[in-house]
Amino acid sequence: MTEQLQSYFAGRWRDASGPEYTTEYPHDGSTVAKLHAATAADVDEAVQTAERARQQPAWARLKHHERAALLYRIASGIRERGEELAQLQRLDNGKPIKECRALVASAAGTFQFFGAAAETWEDTITPSRGDYLSMSVNEPLGVVGAITPWNSPIASEAQKLAPALAAGCAVVFKPAEITPRMAIELARIAQQAGVPDGIISVLPGKGSVVGDALVKHPLIKRIAFTGGTNVGMGIQRLAAEKLMPTSLELGGKSPTIVMPDADLDHAVAGVLYGIFSSSGESCIAGSRAFVHESVYAAFKARLLEGVKQLRVGDPALESTQMGPLVNLGHRASVEKYVQMGRDEGGTVLCGGERPSGGYFDGGSYYLPTIFEGLPNRARMCQEEIFGPVLALLPWKDEDDLIAQCNDNMFGLASGIWTRDFKSAWRIGRALQTGTVWVNTYKVFSISTPFTGVKMSGYGQEKGRLGILEYTSQKSFYWGLNESPMPWATS
Repeated sequence: MTEQLQSYFAGRWRDASGPEYTTEYPHDGSTVAKLHAATAADVDEAVQTAERARQQPAWARLKHHERAALLYRIASGIRERGEELAQLQRLDNGKPIKECRALVASAAGTFQFFGAAAETWEDTITPSRGDYLSMSVNEPLGVVGAITPWNSPIASEAQKLAPALAAGCAVVFKPAEITPRMAIELARIAQQAGVPDGIISVLPGKGSVVGDALVKHPLIKRIAFTGGTNVGMGIQRLAAEKLMPTSLELGGKSPTIVMPDADLDHAVAGVLYGIFSSSGESCIAGSRAFVHESVYAAFKARLLEGVKQLRVGDPALESTQMGPLVNLGHRASVEKYVQMGRDEGGTVLCGGERPSGGYFDGGSYYLPTIFEGLPNRARMCQEEIFGPVLALLPWKDEDDLIAQCNDNMFGLASGIWTRDFKSAWRIGRALQTGTVWVNTYKVFSISTPFTGVKMSGYGQEKGRLGILEYTSQKSFYWGLNESPMPWATS
């Protein structure tokens, strides 16, 4: 059944003023929802309304604990609708239902955490170097723009909305065009929790229309973006014209390292999870596996056996581990990379094709794929595929290993499998990535900062200090001298 969705912007539920479009369920291509795309005029109305709303006493004068209470209520609202939200996200982007539930729980935890961070936030008394009291306070930037991707909508949106609200900002959202539902539902929950109208707006539509208008708007004081590197670079160029701060969480081509002393059962399970969970549609997917030559054959055999056990299928089933890719167009992109790997001389050890028969024929499914025989400089090993494709690369020299891992434009995440903590520390410090997992992978905590280096972006998400991304700093000096300033009286 197709649902007609409305957007929420400028304090009202209504249709945006652009053309109507549809979203599809990746499992079978059926139409899930109809809604209207936003326009540049809608963006302007939403931002202007947000600027007025954020200055009203109902928002601007909230004390820290009062703002925290709002975030706690949003967390509760998410939990109360947890199963419904998980099923809606499954329809939006085809993630297996168990993964959708985990993402919904993560979103609730994000609001809970930043509510606590807001409630316990302290301004700073700085060390005095004279006859004065000095202090530093943080104030909300104003109206901020949030642009989120299609692969994990509710988690990505919570990681931007929660700290922005905790800081006292107003937020205008541009969710991914093909997965608008989670941002819309978060806005509904926030409104029901008591967030004043106008403080949150959600404007689905094309990035070239809505995103550009949002970045260029003179009242937008910051952009928080998660998505592709090329789009992020374009946002940065536009932001530079306004001297506007941004945070960019961009692409990745994450290396995972299997040391000669690794527990192979743990390493195989971790590498499988790192690349094939979320169907590989993850910026931190472990898509390059560097395996020491002494254990390469044994690791490869166990890995291929593990792939045979993976359950690819209907995302509504509790047993499914890998669902479809987000749409047919993205599957075609993954297929081009697989063909590129073949053309570059790689050998496909498994996968490399679509599953067929039954519902597979109507959806955007692709089998877990593993290559070997490619050099690290091959395009398939250098460029982000954003799909279930792994390159196996043997290594024998540690210095060369580190050089190869770092020989990539991206620097988002990495993994190390070893029993030797000294090796893990030494190699982990040498890797040019924002996150290093040791004997685990894709484990996250909202309390731990997440960031990238190189072309994977910059700026912090998560962690208590993530609130600072949405504030400006102001310093106060309180004169304590009993006599007038000597310069004026000498």
